[in-house]
Amino acid sequence: MSEEIVALVDANDRVIGEALRSRVRKEGLVHRVTYIFVFCVEGQLLLQKRTAIKDLYPGYYDAAAGGVLLAGETYEQSANRELQEELGIHAPLKTHFDHYFDDGFNRYWGRVFSCEHEGPFTLQASEVQSVEFVDVERIVGGEYSPLTPDTLEVLHKWLDR
Repeated sequence: MSEEIVALVDANDRVIGEALRSRVRKEGLVHRVTYIFVFCVEGQLLLQKRTAIKDLYPGYYDAAAGGVLLAGETYEQSANRELQEELGIHAPLKTHFDHYFDDGFNRYWGRVFSCEHEGPFTLQASEVQSVEFVDVERIVGGEYSPLTPDTLEVLHKWLDR
C-alpha cells in the first residue's frame, strides 16, 4: 500500500498544498484532522485504546474516532471514511466546531463531529486495540491515562460550549 498524501493548510485552514504523511509527521506541518465523538443512547462516549504501533500517541486512550484528511478530501468525507475504517460503522454525523491544536510540534486544524451508534464495532486492528462506552466525566477526570492531548483539549471545548 502506498503512503497517504495529506492536505496541508495555513493558519486560516486554507489548503496550500499536500505532502506525504511521513513528511507531515517528521516536519510538524500544519494539516487537517477530524474528531468524531461516538455516543450511545445513554449518553456515554466511546473511548478507544490506541494500538502501540500508531504513529502518534501510541498506546494512549482516545475519546474520538477520526484522523488525518487526505489530499482532496473534505472534513465530512474524512469523518465518514474514518468511522468506517476504525470502527466499521456508518452513522449520521452532526457538525459542531473547528479547533486548532498546537503542542509546539503537532499542529492541525480539526473539525468536531458527533454521532450516535450502539455497535457492534469492527475495530481496525492496526489502529484500535479496544473500545468501551464511558461516562464523559470519568474521561475528563483523568481516570483514563494517558489520553491524547488534542482530544482532551477538544473534549473540554465541547463541554464548555
